[in-house]
Amino acid sequence: QVQLAESGGGLMQAGGSLRLSCAASGRTFSRFSVGWFRQAPGKAREFVAAISWSGADTYYADSVKGRFTVSRDNTKNTVYLQMNSLKPEDTAVYSCAATITEGAPSMSWHYNYWGRGTQVTVSS
Repeated sequence: QVQLAESGGGLMQAGGSLRLSCAASGRTFSRFSVGWFRQAPGKAREFVAAISWSGADTYYADSVKGRFTVSRDNTKNTVYLQMNSLKPEDTAVYSCAATITEGAPSMSWHYNYWGRGTQVTVSS
């Protein structure tokens, strides 16, 4: 089992930055790929970014490419999502998820373990 807990969400003005953290406990986290997903009210969950277990591979949704950066520190069992140049359309609940699938998968069905999410609200 892997337990995931997100933090770092909040209210930010458009153009600002936030850094989300995904802290893991349980099994050897360094062997898991991690993805970030988000869900806005009334919308389906969508993929944001993912990182392989080593950090060598990353993958981003087109909507966040160039603005968001995913990274990890396996010594701290933590994955980060740095979000810059935030837009109102980035408003959503952001969740991290873990999978033993190699690489940086973007499909949610790859992921076995999910956190509860953290709210990000971007005002215009």
